[in-house]
Amino acid sequence: MSKNEIVKGVFLVALGASSYGMLATFVKLAYLDTEKFTTAEVTTSQFVYGILGILLINLFQKINNKREIVKATPKNIYNLILAGTSLGTTSVFYYLCVKYIDVSIAIVLLMQTVWMGVLLEWILDKKVPSKQKVIAVFIVLTGTLLATNILFNAVEINLTGIFWGILAATSFTTTMFTANKVALNVSSAQRSLFMLLGGAIVVLIFSLYTQNRPFNFAIFVKYGMFLALFGTIIPPLLLNAGFPKTGIGLGSIVSSIELPISVLMAYFLLNETVVFSQWIGILLILTAIAIMNINFNKK
Repeated sequence: MSKNEIVKGVFLVALGASSYGMLATFVKLAYLDTEKFTTAEVTTSQFVYGILGILLINLFQKINNKREIVKATPKNIYNLILAGTSLGTTSVFYYLCVKYIDVSIAIVLLMQTVWMGVLLEWILDKKVPSKQKVIAVFIVLTGTLLATNILFNAVEINLTGIFWGILAATSFTTTMFTANKVALNVSSAQRSLFMLLGGAIVVLIFSLYTQNRPFNFAIFVKYGMFLALFGTIIPPLLLNAGFPKTGIGLGSIVSSIELPISVLMAYFLLNETVVFSQWIGILLILTAIAIMNINFNKK
């Protein structure tokens, strides 16, 4: 891999992760809007536009790709839809979390996937964590205490928001784990489509159960497209294009830019308070991600 290709990969991964970082701020703006959009309306608009966008991408690939695309088998489709249900639960849990607490704290809770992933790998794949990973986990937990400002109590913590945030991180960990194991021979556009359909089933059930007023279709005009672009369409395309060029280790480090981007968006657009100790906590979490993905045996 040439140096230019690696730089290109870093750029693509950084843009994709930055898009994810912007997502929660748009969700919060939808909640603060004069229309007072609900979580059901926010998630529904995102998944509807997301599925339409990925459908168009699949159609474009089918028309323009000269090589024959591997079609997903019925078993592939079933497994991807099943795996995609965690996409729906992640969105629902994360957006409920953002409803109760600041975006700058919600993103820190979502980043608990760092240690949850290590734990899940240990349980399911029987891979005992290395000393390097154990150290990184302790750094993440320390950083979380600082980044959520629990120690200094300068930010009011809503326990309901914390609960949904931890559930979102757990669900997102499941998404990442299954996404790297299910139907890997199928194109990323097809995989994204069927996983989105699985997520849409969860969102539909959640919407039918919780929406206690007439659905406000204004969400599709005001925020739906932004939510779909920054949360469903752009990030998967850029990350899938960038990771093969950077490799998992470097790509994971670069993708952690999602954390400071999300906090900065909340600071500038939502006027959320972010104190010095929180920045120290965020820096610790980023350091832990780097430690987990750097091979210290290589130069």
